[in-house]
Amino acid sequence: MVLVDDGRRVAAVRLEEVRKVYGTGAGEVVALRGLSVEFGSGSFTAVMGPSGSGKSTFLHCAAGLVRPGSGRVLVGGTDLAGLDELRLTKLRRERIGFVFQAFNLLPALTVLQNVVLPLQLAGKRPNRAQVRAVVERVGLGDRIDHLPGQLSGGQQQRVAIARALVTRPAVVFADEPTGALDTRTAAAVLALLRESVDEAGQTLVMVTHDPVAASYADRVVFLADGGLVGEMRRPTAEAVAARMTRLGARDEEAAR
Repeated sequence: MVLVDDGRRVAAVRLEEVRKVYGTGAGEVVALRGLSVEFGSGSFTAVMGPSGSGKSTFLHCAAGLVRPGSGRVLVGGTDLAGLDELRLTKLRRERIGFVFQAFNLLPALTVLQNVVLPLQLAGKRPNRAQVRAVVERVGLGDRIDHLPGQLSGGQQQRVAIARALVTRPAVVFADEPTGALDTRTAAAVLALLRESVDEAGQTLVMVTHDPVAASYADRVVFLADGGLVGEMRRPTAEAVAARMTRLGARDEEAAR
């Protein structure tokens, strides 16, 4: 646990009054409207909201992939606004993992080569035993020399998860990690993500549209119109679905 001078625990990730606007004039789109939210160390949070609520922009700002127009993003107490691009890249490589819905695997590299890529980019010599342990953990020990094209969608997503976990990041961001998977494979992927929190103590922040996926989290935060509109602890799929239905109805009413 890391404490600041006044004794408060430092959150794994904190957004303070974050605002992000795309375009100008008549084409201006406000993606985030002064969003403030934090995520504790060793927690699993799902982020949900209607289409256009700002989920993807939130995730990219929180992970340091996009700089907000105003406000602050802090990762482990480090203000990302104070970092130049070189130091920001270094922080992302050392402390942040990212699981993309589209996998983003390099087709000419094997499972092993895709998984160790973040270590190589960081200038670190991969520990083969450690890498193999991560690959075994995602159930692909017998596929380590296969190319992505020789794997199913679920197996490719597991490779992407192994790649995100191999550097042992403090925080893992996942963008719709089960969006393209069948129900059975999605459950296996979500169990792996849950395990990274429960057994490795990592912080996981997952954007999803699926109430069942959200039920694996400790907490769900709901976004609408670029702002935080509520949260739920110990979520169930049924309770999350009901809340999302109400948010959707609110959006339809606002659009009239």
